[in-house]
Amino acid sequence: MDNCILPLNFGNTPKKQLTLPDNCNGVVIHCCCAPCAGAMFECFKAHNLNPVIFFYNPNIHPQKEYEIRRDELIKLSTKLGFEVVVGDYDTRTWFELTKGLEHEPERGARCSVCFTHRLTATALFAKQRGISHFTSTLATSRWKNKDQVNAAGFKAQQSVNNEALYWAEDWRKGGLVTRRYELVKEFNFYNQQYCGCVYSQQNTAHIK
Repeated sequence: MDNCILPLNFGNTPKKQLTLPDNCNGVVIHCCCAPCAGAMFECFKAHNLNPVIFFYNPNIHPQKEYEIRRDELIKLSTKLGFEVVVGDYDTRTWFELTKGLEHEPERGARCSVCFTHRLTATALFAKQRGISHFTSTLATSRWKNKDQVNAAGFKAQQSVNNEALYWAEDWRKGGLVTRRYELVKEFNFYNQQYCGCVYSQQNTAHIK
């Protein structure tokens, strides 16, 4: 995605209704990459909502891969007028947290630890900014288990004493999965073939 040019039909989200949670004063979206974000971003834009985008993904390996995903997300967010904040690339902490879980299968215990760590950072960021709710692009991907992501989101909410609330909207329903893949092609996103970490890179071939 050298030049982020919006597709001619961008804005025609299939999700025609989007209801914000009660007492919502704004939303932070934790984002893992532009391909996972495209349909969600289109939905927010079509409903005149301006989330704050938070890129915190110290799991992504190697660093070159991290930079590609980060930079594409920044381009897309900027094009749509969304504020984007990039968190620390703290790989040391991530490897310490997942130590002993190297051989876990995809969607196993390692992923739960990883999701919880990243969404906890998101919840803390939302709390610090005084933003009431946060959600994530994580569950839009076929690499992820939606229930596992949601469980991590609620743990993250608890970690900040419910001062930032996890919005467990199903970002796959309402035609968003199909739209996600359409936009990947129309934007010509770099479309990675594994979740992000070195272990998922090794295990991707085993996912059915």
